[in-house]
Amino acid sequence: MTSKLGFSFNDLENWLNQRQVTEIECLVPDLTGVARGKILPRAKFTEDRGMRLPEMVVAMGVTGEFPEEGPYYEVISPTDHDMHLRPDPSTVRIVPWAVDPTAQVIHDCYDRSGGLVPYAPRSVLRNICKRYEAEGWTPVAAPELEFYLVARNTDPDVPLQPPVGRSGRSETSRQAYSIDAVNEFDPLFEDIYAYCEKMELNVDTLIHEIGAGQMEINFFHAHPLGLADEVFLFKRTVREAALRHDMFATFMAKPIADQPGSAMHVHQSVLDKAGRNLFSNEDGSPSPEFYWYIGGLQRYLPACMALFAPYVNSYRRLVRSTAAPINIEWGTDNRTVGIRSPVAAPSARRVENRVIGADANPYVALAATFACGYLGIKNKIDATPECTGNAYLGEYHLPRSLDEALELLRAEQDLREVLGDSFVIVYCAIKEIEHAEFMKVISPWEREHLLLHV
Repeated sequence: MTSKLGFSFNDLENWLNQRQVTEIECLVPDLTGVARGKILPRAKFTEDRGMRLPEMVVAMGVTGEFPEEGPYYEVISPTDHDMHLRPDPSTVRIVPWAVDPTAQVIHDCYDRSGGLVPYAPRSVLRNICKRYEAEGWTPVAAPELEFYLVARNTDPDVPLQPPVGRSGRSETSRQAYSIDAVNEFDPLFEDIYAYCEKMELNVDTLIHEIGAGQMEINFFHAHPLGLADEVFLFKRTVREAALRHDMFATFMAKPIADQPGSAMHVHQSVLDKAGRNLFSNEDGSPSPEFYWYIGGLQRYLPACMALFAPYVNSYRRLVRSTAAPINIEWGTDNRTVGIRSPVAAPSARRVENRVIGADANPYVALAATFACGYLGIKNKIDATPECTGNAYLGEYHLPRSLDEALELLRAEQDLREVLGDSFVIVYCAIKEIEHAEFMKVISPWEREHLLLHV
């Protein structure tokens, strides 16, 4: 794998020329993680082009709606000013499924004064990473991303079903870690790995998760910004590959009612100026920073839930005994807790946030979880005693719905400061619009149980 860190625009030009690229997909991740942007002919992609998009492009919800009034327009101009997009040369990758040689480049969003647009997801994560850099620290992340393969479904009123594999049959039972169950979809995964190799994505192992048709891909540990880019591109890649095999790939947190939900577990650690793990003392024991980092997660996770579980569907995943946490307990090698410390050598000591859903925007989720840890270390927040038993037997510590989560996020001043007040304002306004749209829908459950009985 060729590192592109430090790539200049001239390096980018040479890279494109060497691959005879004829078209460029200029990508901007929005608040939901959707790829927005423009497609340009290679000749039009120049450093001084000054490509622009309206401010609202990165600040819309999954329904594409905007608020009609309110604090949203204290951040975003009602006249919808332009953002100025600048390519990050280190993000360039081939689009492996394109017919003609095509590249994709992720762009950062700037305002007319040259400052980063503060509510753009990539800006939020950049700013958190800068806080670590200011302390002489380097954040390190390693996501584990779960998703479902499902049969094509063009009617949203019809429940999703597992896809048909090579055997001609669909899974009807849970096949956790089954090699044969993965082999059912070998042609698809061969394409996924081939695409990832051509795109130089940092993927590691693939396993079959607990649910029928549920898979998990692990990423090697790296800097959070680069990994968020990779998760963003990987989601796009898996969806495209699945379509080419007549199925859908979904990162919904709870796509199938009687199956486990999908998470994005994020392993995280911090290196000091010398490159040593900040979570371990010289004698190999856990450092105060390790416990403060956990304490920060415990203190601020509930207020971050709107960022980790961003949709009404997200909260269906967080229920007892379904491989999803319900509280902020922490423990060593304990998968019932929300904050897990895997067994590892002192140099690899890390914390795993198991609360985040697969549906979360990777930039926002990584920014939020590292913000929690940062506040924990800076404020020396002590962790609670370690949970050594089954945390599912304890009480819920997390909000149970999106509207409850949004109230907690708005009220948490420490998070507003480190994530950015304008980001929190825009994010909450968009999520309220989505929730209002959801509340207009009458569900099958309501028709079944209320129609003739109330």
